[in-house]
Amino acid sequence: MTTPPARSELILIRHAPAAAEGRLCGRSDVAIAEGPYPGLDDLRAMLARVPVVVSSPALRCRQTVELLWPGRAAPELDARLLEQDFGAWDGQLLAELPDLGRLSAEELAAHRPPGGESFDELCSRVAPALHALAERAQQGPLAVVCHAGVVRAALGLALKAPARGLAFEVAPLSLTRLRCYDGGFSIIAANWRPAA
Repeated sequence: MTTPPARSELILIRHAPAAAEGRLCGRSDVAIAEGPYPGLDDLRAMLARVPVVVSSPALRCRQTVELLWPGRAAPELDARLLEQDFGAWDGQLLAELPDLGRLSAEELAAHRPPGGESFDELCSRVAPALHALAERAQQGPLAVVCHAGVVRAALGLALKAPARGLAFEVAPLSLTRLRCYDGGFSIIAANWRPAA
């Protein structure tokens, strides 16, 4: 992020690394792992003047807000920004998840884990929240601390093809910047992190 956040900008921040020990943690309410966090000082400096912060209510997101804005008042919480519900797969070791074989992006987005929600359903759930936040961001930059799935959903919405959001990598403590305008978003940057 070479330029400071601007008016009409929605800044999506994936939470810090989760203390998940190689497990899939969608709705599992896990804490963040202990640091160090390379580039943290640069992130704090870049985000210091963002006036509004909204967060997923997940513990790892709330702890990330405290990490990035120490001493700041608690953020607004929005449950629509929770990570995808992976149902029976939640908490399983990544190495033990079933192999789905070769699926197109659209097939993968439509796939629902047992007892969970599909990526398409996640996109439908978060879209109203993202559009409401985008309207607010037109008055000034707004930061959202959330999850990789939510960031991918936002990118899919910007591309007007939700399944295409699955093609993006979203690293912990990375920033995805969207310009907000009436009826949509444009992508300024995705998966940006300061140089370590």
